[in-house]
Amino acid sequence: MIDFLPIDFILHIDKYVGIIIQNYGLLAYFILFLIIFCETGFVVTPFLPGDSLLFVAGTFAAADFMNIFYLFIILSVAAIFGDSLNYSIGNYFGVKISSGNKWVRKEYLDKTHDFFEKHGNKAIVMARFVPIMRTFVPFVAGVGKMHYKKFLLYNVFGGILWVAIFLFAGFFFGGIPVVEKNLNYVILGIIFVSLIPIIYEFLRRKI
Repeated sequence: MIDFLPIDFILHIDKYVGIIIQNYGLLAYFILFLIIFCETGFVVTPFLPGDSLLFVAGTFAAADFMNIFYLFIILSVAAIFGDSLNYSIGNYFGVKISSGNKWVRKEYLDKTHDFFEKHGNKAIVMARFVPIMRTFVPFVAGVGKMHYKKFLLYNVFGGILWVAIFLFAGFFFGGIPVVEKNLNYVILGIIFVSLIPIIYEFLRRKI
């Protein structure tokens, strides 16, 4: 069994992915599927790792611990199904949940609504690369009754693009000695870069 706190898992994901592979073998694919699926599929789990998990999974694939093509297919499906579930939850329960409760912060929903209004349909793709927004945008699309076929088109394109960029970045660059020796710092860097849009928006509103 793996015992971890969310923040510890996020900051030391390279260690935990290694443990998952070592302890669970082929089930590791399913576990990584669940993590990506939950991170994108539920508004109450935005704390789960996304970008960094994909990058680290790619580095393990480069070291022949996992198959990169299986990972690409499985994690792309997880990302697409996760957003679709999130959309469906927003579409069905949106009015009640969007009023805010102890599990979902209303300020996140309000900011996501503004983000969606600003960027339109392409927000479905753009949000893939922004933590928190990645979790809330499909939900808001469901609340707003966006036509599902149109949502699905952007969802599939965005999900595949997101997984491909971070997974193959880990596969091709994770094995470079300087990256491999400083993987914790690389992960922190990925997290920081992912948060730049949120930090920028926060500072812009304060100035």
